[in-house]
Amino acid sequence: MNEIEKYYNKFNEDKRLTSRHGIVEFTVTMENIKKYIPKKHCKIIDIGAGTGRYSNELSNLGHDVVAVELVQKNLSVLKQNYPNIKAIKANALNLSKFKDDEFDVALLFGPMYHLFNNEDKLKALSEAKRVVKNGGVIFVAYLLSDYAFIRHAIMDNYLSQDIKNGKIDKEFNILTTQSDLYSYVRLPQIDELNSSANLKRKTIFAPDGATDYIRPYINALTEEDFKTYINYQLKNCERCDLIGASSHVVDVLIK
Repeated sequence: MNEIEKYYNKFNEDKRLTSRHGIVEFTVTMENIKKYIPKKHCKIIDIGAGTGRYSNELSNLGHDVVAVELVQKNLSVLKQNYPNIKAIKANALNLSKFKDDEFDVALLFGPMYHLFNNEDKLKALSEAKRVVKNGGVIFVAYLLSDYAFIRHAIMDNYLSQDIKNGKIDKEFNILTTQSDLYSYVRLPQIDELNSSANLKRKTIFAPDGATDYIRPYINALTEEDFKTYINYQLKNCERCDLIGASSHVVDVLIK
């Protein structure tokens, strides 16, 4: 069992998207998937599907979905909750179980969080590209370095400790290794990966924006105001002046 599996055996991934913070992320992401998906009835591969929330939602919309998950606990929950979805244990770095050009759409939402060098990130991106048809769409999620600096180093008061331990470089990039579990990037690194993989961007959006920084305030909103906040995020998720410090971004790429 690797460190990622140990982590997710303790972490309740199934409930993450049911918090108000998670609802914002899920709602904005789904609306953008529907906006940029190439046709009504697609064949979709969900790579790093977790416990299957996105797979299930897309299946309910009439798409043919295959869920791929590495962590056995998450895969078991997915199969239990959504027995109608085809679910396979596999690694984002090796999708050899699937043919070239097999899918219209690929989601790559979890794997980039846990890959710690550009070689592995490029391999995962290239595998997603390989299994998608020409003209197909790849949605790729990343965690952002400036979010980690603000949230962990400043808000959680680890700044001095992180600098001492070599976790922050002179440009204030967050540097992590496999033992840290999560990997953080900036937008230029994402651009470099796309260039190396020869993938063109349709758009890039922030599914949650500043939501993670203001969780207590989001949780205190009335239901009506919470709906308004979601609409705010939907309207502003593609604004280039707001994207860089979001906790997540989703890159929408065309093969």
